[in-house]
Amino acid sequence: MNQAGRRHEKRAGDRAGYRVGGRAGGSRAGAVALLLAGAVLLTACGGGSGADGKPDLSSGKRQGEGQGSTGGGQPAPDAVAPENGRSAAPGEDADSEDSAVPDPEAPDYLSTFALDVDTASYGYARRTLGDGRLPDAGDVRPEEFVNSFRQGYERPKGNGFSVNVDGARIGSGKGGGGGTGASDWSLLRVGLATKTAPPASERPPAALTFVVDISGSMSETGRLDLVRESLTLLTDELRDDDSIALVTFSNEAETRLPMTRIEGNRNRIKDVVEEMQPAQSTNVEAGITLGYEESVDGHREGATNRVVLLSDALANTGDTEAESILKRIESARREFGITLFGVGVGSDYGDAFMEQLTNKGDGNTTYVGDEAQARKVFVDQLPAHLEIRARDAKAQVAFDRKTVQQFRLIGYENRKVADEDFRDDSVDGGEVGPGHTVTALYAVRLREGASGTVAKATVRWLDPKTRKAQEETGAVTTGAVDTTLWGGENDRLQVAAVAAYFADRLRGGDLPGAPGLGELASRASGLAESTEDSAVEKLATAIGQADRLQRGAGTDDAPEPSEGEIG
Repeated sequence: MNQAGRRHEKRAGDRAGYRVGGRAGGSRAGAVALLLAGAVLLTACGGGSGADGKPDLSSGKRQGEGQGSTGGGQPAPDAVAPENGRSAAPGEDADSEDSAVPDPEAPDYLSTFALDVDTASYGYARRTLGDGRLPDAGDVRPEEFVNSFRQGYERPKGNGFSVNVDGARIGSGKGGGGGTGASDWSLLRVGLATKTAPPASERPPAALTFVVDISGSMSETGRLDLVRESLTLLTDELRDDDSIALVTFSNEAETRLPMTRIEGNRNRIKDVVEEMQPAQSTNVEAGITLGYEESVDGHREGATNRVVLLSDALANTGDTEAESILKRIESARREFGITLFGVGVGSDYGDAFMEQLTNKGDGNTTYVGDEAQARKVFVDQLPAHLEIRARDAKAQVAFDRKTVQQFRLIGYENRKVADEDFRDDSVDGGEVGPGHTVTALYAVRLREGASGTVAKATVRWLDPKTRKAQEETGAVTTGAVDTTLWGGENDRLQVAAVAAYFADRLRGGDLPGAPGLGELASRASGLAESTEDSAVEKLATAIGQADRLQRGAGTDDAPEPSEGEIG
């Protein structure tokens, strides 16, 4: 999904600081079928390349560095004819012949990105904080923090997405957390949601190939033992007409179980799972290659075919580059539409490597920290969310220069998509399953006395069966973002804000109006009480741990699992 080709890199390169419009998001080059049972909530299925054989375009490099500084930004031009991919310079007539050709000097008013439902960054950050360490700034992805919490969006009646757009004035936080000019800024929320999952009896059968890391590093408590427990739980939850294959890898890869129907074989599958023991090095390349071969050999027409990687992603043998690993199975991925899903485990975890693998493999990642989270993922979520609702989903937000002076997308740096590629369906987007939500937050500086439309958000996706492109749009006006963020009635918007500001603080950013960690912890505690949501209480705990660590006080709190939104 990411690792951009030259064309894409040239058109959608990173633009640091605040700006008006920007190519936010990242083309995702599909390349592997990796499905992490633990992250079915990150359900992803299907090809990242068009029928014309164009190469996948994406950017696997982390492009968020430098994003925290408050650059000057440029005035946003009118949101003219975004459906035609055109921009108009200030004062230009959108209907004139000359305006049909984009002005290369005109400021960019569009923000375009591939949808993402990953949550691993947040889960691993909580594990790290619980172990008494601050997470590395490069492993913190704000969108994965935000997408770990329920938002309560209205669901669509049919397949596809509902589009919810709202916001609030940021104002100045107490305790010095407001920041210069914070009262001029608003937080804009673009929320996308799919219909909840159907009853398990109504979904297509699943053919899941589990690729399990049994290297020496997996011997640590909470790694291979947790994987065995997870797969045993899942075996009891899957239907009789589902199938499982099992591949293990250390310095080499081995097929422990070819694709096998669940019916009549549950005990056999559990025995094979129980026999897994830690071995030597971590050759992810060998595991993925063999796992994909087994998935192709066991491919079932009409079924959901996926590869699920369970690993600490600390590759040290064979090819250790995500892009080159996935190139080896690219042609098979395109032909069979198998997705790669990753479930991370362990106190030392190769988060960036796992994300690159699954992004390129049209999949998603989650992180499992303990037995409770494993049960949530493998029992509550995975069996119900094996289908997908949308392939290659992208979002584009068009801001109106008459009301917006500056804006910035919070996170999604490595999901960038060139604005002109929004309706190019050969350019890879994200795969989204049933019951999922995707939230994008923008810091928006409105013009003084502005009135009217602030932004229009459009989501585009391909129907997973017909491959027909569909779109849905929502808009927001200045009147809808005039309320105060803190202390207002929209608790879920405040939860999203706390999560985003927390992530930004962890990676050293300076978003306008961002409270300090102490105030964020207090706000999260209050929101946990008002929402009666244990996940928000765990967020408050994590923020408190980070605050103490930054002040050098340490923490004695144990790690707890993350929770995301699933229908």
